[in-house]
Amino acid sequence: MYLKIRPYGPATLFLLGLAVAPVVSAQATDTSQIENIVVEATRLNQTLHEVGGTVHVIDGQDIEAAGYDFLVDALAAAPGVTINQNGTFGGAASVRIRGASSDQTMVLIDGVQVNDTSSPGGAFNFARIDPANIERIEILSGPQSTLWGSDAIGGVVSIVTKRPVEQLAADAFVEYGSEATARAGFALSGAADQGSFRVGVSTINSDGISKADENNGNSEDDAYDSVSVSAQGQLNLPRGMSLQLRAHHNTAEAEFDSFSFGAQGNVGDGDELSDTEELSGQLQLEIPTLDDRLNHTLSVSYADITRDNFTNGAFSFGAEGERQTYRYLGQYQVNDNNTLAFGIEREETESGTNDNTIQSYFGLYEVNPTDNLTLTFGLRSDDVEDSDTETTGRLALAYQLTPNMTLRGSWGQGFKAPTLFQRTFFCCGATGPNLDLQAEESDAFDIGLNWRAASGSTSVSATYFNQETENQINFSFAAGGYENIDRVESQGVELGMSHQFNEQLSVDITYAYIDAEDDNGDPLIRIPEQTGDVRFIYQANERWSVSALVRYNDEEPDSNGNVDAWVRADLSAFYQFNEAIELFGRLENVAGAEYQQVLGYGTPDRAFSLGVRARL
Repeated sequence: MYLKIRPYGPATLFLLGLAVAPVVSAQATDTSQIENIVVEATRLNQTLHEVGGTVHVIDGQDIEAAGYDFLVDALAAAPGVTINQNGTFGGAASVRIRGASSDQTMVLIDGVQVNDTSSPGGAFNFARIDPANIERIEILSGPQSTLWGSDAIGGVVSIVTKRPVEQLAADAFVEYGSEATARAGFALSGAADQGSFRVGVSTINSDGISKADENNGNSEDDAYDSVSVSAQGQLNLPRGMSLQLRAHHNTAEAEFDSFSFGAQGNVGDGDELSDTEELSGQLQLEIPTLDDRLNHTLSVSYADITRDNFTNGAFSFGAEGERQTYRYLGQYQVNDNNTLAFGIEREETESGTNDNTIQSYFGLYEVNPTDNLTLTFGLRSDDVEDSDTETTGRLALAYQLTPNMTLRGSWGQGFKAPTLFQRTFFCCGATGPNLDLQAEESDAFDIGLNWRAASGSTSVSATYFNQETENQINFSFAAGGYENIDRVESQGVELGMSHQFNEQLSVDITYAYIDAEDDNGDPLIRIPEQTGDVRFIYQANERWSVSALVRYNDEEPDSNGNVDAWVRADLSAFYQFNEAIELFGRLENVAGAEYQQVLGYGTPDRAFSLGVRARL
């Protein structure tokens, strides 16, 4: 059983009463608007002022306003979130939160876990997510296993897709830009007393750039093609019940380059192709009882991924994995000051001939002793097949010192069971897999402060976090498979500030410092110490606006060298031609900076895109 409380000193325990307020975009400067934002991933439907942990909410409208074609560009705006991509336009893209590995980031789409069960570490590839159908993104930093179980050891990225609008509505967009990149999408939605529906389709086709950096003599472009479909429907039943169905499907073909020993990053031009198909969905029944004080949610979710790789046109490798989850969630409003959530889950994963099952039980309790204090407690038990039972706990508080100042604090535990691949793979002279492989375990705390001016024109946030992970799983050629290393630790600071100079001009600034190292004192790979964004937004009038983003990424170690620090500047502009038609454009990497996110892999030079969006 894993449930321990680190013996922090009295000063630290006092500081645990402080934590950063969640960071939202600079657009949301109205205090009442922020209070009404409900964070679904907490499972208690808490508002931002009630959440004790660190949550970053990225609004879909802001993603659209920034002109992002790929989701990873938007995620990088959250402090403490590190992005690494093996070449733009379909290259594998990973997300690390506060120094935790990409394998330790759980990803949800409308509450369905979509981590790749067929990959060695179970990480999710963010390269194929099109932002066109996203309503918002919730990033929960730090261990969240009490809420979501295994894999949520480093944090959670919860993607919420756009919901239907009243009556009947349609919107569409087309966009074209550098590298012959064409992007288009269409959505139709409607709502009535009987129910609602929404269907969205988006595509992107690009000649791409060379995945292996062209500055190293690689000249072959690597194309990328993808189609995404998002669909959902709700049927309103008698007595306030509802039946909901959500599904997401993506197909993508991404060319990439080959292993080239001795080249920078050991990558060079080659004829490689990855053909991927992903499907996820959930059927959910909601049953309110006791005058809506006790709500029951029954759901069945499914996620499947199929990957086929080709070399010089010939099939070279394939993998398939699937996950099925059966869940009951109860939410009981005891009274105005006490809320209880409890649930049972069963997760079944499969890849090839290997499978695993996790049976889980959890409970969460929120209490408001006073109008300005929220306390949250949680406990979860996960029974992992052929392994130990993992028990994780969570504590959080949010104290509104004044109407404009919030103190927050959280402590939580996480675990990650070995993946199907890690439990069964061996090589290099080993006679079998490591049967003694243990689950990764972590505990962490964060403390901080959030302040907002009474006028709503200025907000400032600051966070300190500390996280330790034991039994981190690592591949070893010497062991001929996977083994547990003793410990890794990360600590750091996250800062955020937004200011509205006047009705037209505003600025949004984020910064993060992360010190992440293993038990030998060596820095963890692909974790820059410092990252930051400065974004200016000029809203000239109701018709047009311009924004400028400057992004900094510090030097970071890679597996066989260092990736240099880099600075990139982007511009985006929008013009509202009329109520239905909007024109938009984006100029990326204005100065033509030459930089890499992963050693040996290239990024675009100066690039542009132009488009038009119509809403009916």
